[in-house]
Amino acid sequence: MISKKEIIDFFKDIIVILLVVFVIRTFFILPFQINWQSMYTSYYDGEFIIVDRFSYRFLHKPNRGDVIVFKPHVSQEKQYFLKRIIGLPWDKIKIEWWKVYVFSKSKNKFIELDEKYLSQENNKATYVSWDKWSHIYEVPEDSYFVMWDNRNHSTDSRACFSSCYIDWSTNFIKTDDITWKLFLDLWYFRISKFDFVHPALWIITKPKWFNTSSEYDYWI
Repeated sequence: MISKKEIIDFFKDIIVILLVVFVIRTFFILPFQINWQSMYTSYYDGEFIIVDRFSYRFLHKPNRGDVIVFKPHVSQEKQYFLKRIIGLPWDKIKIEWWKVYVFSKSKNKFIELDEKYLSQENNKATYVSWDKWSHIYEVPEDSYFVMWDNRNHSTDSRACFSSCYIDWSTNFIKTDDITWKLFLDLWYFRISKFDFVHPALWIITKPKWFNTSSEYDYWI
């Protein structure tokens, strides 16, 4: 027969486990599943990722090249977006003839970004809009300019996340809207087939673990 002490100890263990899980999910990491091919080919639709909340809260500010999860405040259905930071506060970002540039204060000129993470289809194929070939975005204080890696098949800061037609819309996101930084890429796993083959792309997605391309150094 189970004693009263054993019952109390059992519930104590449950409470401790719940508290640990709560603390981890609140302050450290959280699992996500990607929905859509917006970051193709860096990340795929359906892949599981781990995002890190700790870094931006306690270690450092968001950096150029970081892949982040944030709240765009443009859709009730999609509360979180996954994108890459291109422009930092006070940056000048220029898109001209399909290329992306950032103004270098040290060199006093616009420098083209080396975006090796982009697919062949998307590399040097970034547009402003279908009727505009050049534009300069001046990032305000405490704000960021972000873009998808799948440049031709998604919406991002260039189009105010599909809301530029709304009066209050903006091309930028606030620091407070950045919730997590991508930490680990776990892969797409089909339990029914027990394999890692993506059902739509028919490619093998392997876990990147600590080789996750969650950040990029542009050397500008």
